[in-house]
Amino acid sequence: MNILVFLIPISLILGGVGLLFFVYTVRTNQYDDPEGDARRILSGEYDDKPKQ
Repeated sequence: MNILVFLIPISLILGGVGLLFFVYTVRTNQYDDPEGDARRILSGEYDDKPKQ
């Protein structure tokens, strides 16, 4: 039972860190166009020189 004293705080800290990274990715607009990639894969047009 003494191990729970260590495992519960560690799991809460790791969960909080994961939540912070998720909020960061949402705020930096990394999920803006998820369907655009799917359409580009299925299209027959090829872009040999992608934008930088």
